[in-house]
Amino acid sequence: MELAYKALGRREHTVAELRTRLERKRVEPDAIEAAVDKLTEAGFLDDARYVRRFAEDKRTLERWGTDRIVRDLRRRGVEPGVIEEALSGRERSAELDSALVLLEERVPVPPDSDRAREKAWRLLVRRGYEPELAYEAVRAHARRAA
Repeated sequence: MELAYKALGRREHTVAELRTRLERKRVEPDAIEAAVDKLTEAGFLDDARYVRRFAEDKRTLERWGTDRIVRDLRRRGVEPGVIEEALSGRERSAELDSALVLLEERVPVPPDSDRAREKAWRLLVRRGYEPELAYEAVRAHARRAA
């Protein structure tokens, strides 16, 4: 329990991350399960809360799109059902607004050539925005400048 509390004292973890961390410290499997159960009951370990906070931070601070957030959460061992439930309230218009903010920060002068538009589109896709939404954002960014 002491190792689990130490890990959670530094930063929030998913259930899978905490299990992996304790396994690396050579903690017995029964002790790991007991610690996870106790911490979950006490509210210190909650994947749904982790997903909501992680998504909000990545959207706000790094301007990530939903696709990239989902990929990273899966890599962290969060169950797909938990991810889907926690991220389901996000509207397309909010995602588009976020993409436009990113474009305004990274591409202050709207692209005027096909090559520049493609470069802006690739930026958005790399950040995890759906290709169709990225295309729509690049077009909206160009319209705003006109």
